[in-house]
Amino acid sequence: MQRIILMTGKGGVGKTSMAAATGWRCAEIGLKTLVLSTDPAHSLADSFDQPLGHDPIEVKPNLWGAELDALNELELNWGSVKTYITQVLQARGLDGVQAQELAILPGMDEIFSLVRVNRHYDEDDFDVLIIDSAPTGTALRLLSLPDVSGWYMRKFYKPLQGLAQMLRPIAEPIVKGLTGIPLPDNRVLDAPYEFYEKIERLERILTDNRITSVRLVTNPEKMVIKESLRAHAYLSLYGVATDLVVANRILPDTVVDPYFATWKAAQQKYRREIHENFAPLPVFEIPLYSEELVGWEALARLKKDLWGDRNPAEVLYAEQTMNVVTDNGQYRLDLYLPGIPKEQVELSKTGDELNIRIGNHRRNLVLPQTLAAMNPARAKMEEDYLRIHFAA
Repeated sequence: MQRIILMTGKGGVGKTSMAAATGWRCAEIGLKTLVLSTDPAHSLADSFDQPLGHDPIEVKPNLWGAELDALNELELNWGSVKTYITQVLQARGLDGVQAQELAILPGMDEIFSLVRVNRHYDEDDFDVLIIDSAPTGTALRLLSLPDVSGWYMRKFYKPLQGLAQMLRPIAEPIVKGLTGIPLPDNRVLDAPYEFYEKIERLERILTDNRITSVRLVTNPEKMVIKESLRAHAYLSLYGVATDLVVANRILPDTVVDPYFATWKAAQQKYRREIHENFAPLPVFEIPLYSEELVGWEALARLKKDLWGDRNPAEVLYAEQTMNVVTDNGQYRLDLYLPGIPKEQVELSKTGDELNIRIGNHRRNLVLPQTLAAMNPARAKMEEDYLRIHFAA
């Protein structure tokens, strides 16, 4: 079975180095591996200390590297829509360059990184796909996209698309006569739904913990740990399982200079917090190295310290993010939301969807048929699970 491993964490924690070293170890044990950077601020080429491009380049036996070119992906998946928007903008008086720039919607580079992951999975050219993803905030927005886009497609786009096709023979001559702009053709109208279908397929892959695992990279610092804990909870909200936490840049025991005494004492405290707060997830600790992690010699040391003789492609912890159980003859939905107080959770139900909101993160969960006809009766937090009881 093909494996997808997403490396993420707060910016600057060392996730790119971890992704590069993990990919090399996978390749070393005979797994054809691609390390793909989807971070807009690429640094994977710096880690390998050699140029990388949009298409995979073999950098070691069994190991390929690539850095996503968002504009390339946009032309491949969104070219017809971009062309139509450009035509409309040019008809409104903008010159060619301005129109083409404005036809690229903000955030499209993030969105098409998901499409690229889906394509590699469908093509099945690699045994392991390691994603050097954007920092946690951007990564979480990406992982929420399948859910959010699905809601808009079900509620608005498909009904409006059908109506537009029905009215097209009547409306097109009128619109073109008034504005000089033709109505979008089927190629343009179909592109958003085809794009959504790719994202929907990827959601099934990302939420299968036998295929996809997130590995959180953190540092023994208060702010970084807090962001990592929130990320873990939000990943669970979107149904994406985490199987490892990497605590990076631990000051080694060989550092005895009094200048670092306070820092070492703080790290000891935060190391305990990482192990306690992320339990039962495994935590691997990596020291702060005296040299920069650039090039193969430095990566070889990291690879050995991080993985030793282990196989990084194995599922290190089978985290169950959602489960439907029967409780005294009633149905219950259990959602794993580690570290989230109940008062921060907002629940509502619309039709067959359960709407869950935590802070600025929201998930519209399409319920199984058994639960869709019922209503949430009560909910409580218990052992990091939000247990939602349903009644007819």
